[in-house]
Amino acid sequence: MGEILLLILDYSEVWATLIPLIILLFRKEQPSNLKPVIVYVWLALFINILIDLIMGFKAYLPAWLQSNNPYYNVLSLVRFFCFSIFFIKLPGDSFISIRRVLPVISLAFLVINFGFFEKFFDSDRLSGNLLSAEAYLLLIYCLLFYLAELRKESVELFSGPYFWVVTGLSIYVVVNFFVFLFYLPMLNVNLNLSVDMWNVHNIAYIIFCIFIAKAFYVSPGHQYSI
Repeated sequence: MGEILLLILDYSEVWATLIPLIILLFRKEQPSNLKPVIVYVWLALFINILIDLIMGFKAYLPAWLQSNNPYYNVLSLVRFFCFSIFFIKLPGDSFISIRRVLPVISLAFLVINFGFFEKFFDSDRLSGNLLSAEAYLLLIYCLLFYLAELRKESVELFSGPYFWVVTGLSIYVVVNFFVFLFYLPMLNVNLNLSVDMWNVHNIAYIIFCIFIAKAFYVSPGHQYSI
């Protein structure tokens, strides 16, 4: 039974992504501000399918295609920039300057990190620096959203689609900041514990997708300003 659950978790990055997409089939009309989230979900599905295909058929692929690590880097960039657009597009001028400068900080980090410290297409290891930095910057976006809401003392907005997206993203990045930060060092020390850590990532991702699905479900017919 435990092995079956672990197998389900191993492929959760694909099947969990289908949860919001299924809701989207029945709730096609979504606010324009959610379009970056919709784009992220579709891209995440395709990239995660590719990642799992490489994992499952590694033995049949040429050596240069046997690693899915670079695709996690691509997925990290997709996630950050899609959600950056989401946060920047949110109506209202609260913390707008900070929201706009975070992508610039991210771009500077990418140049420095992959220019001097890591290889983007490294087949031997994930980019712990990239994943940790992404989680940290996305958490700043989430905190700015909550601070803006607390300023307005709005009750209705905390049940709207933006709230569900940000809350799901907050859970994902808070949990996985530490997973990304310690995964590679743990991989060299204790392989079994590192596998368990990635299962934590998968559980957080499932929760993230459920919250996005909730956002898609509640959004039609509602208008929000932040």
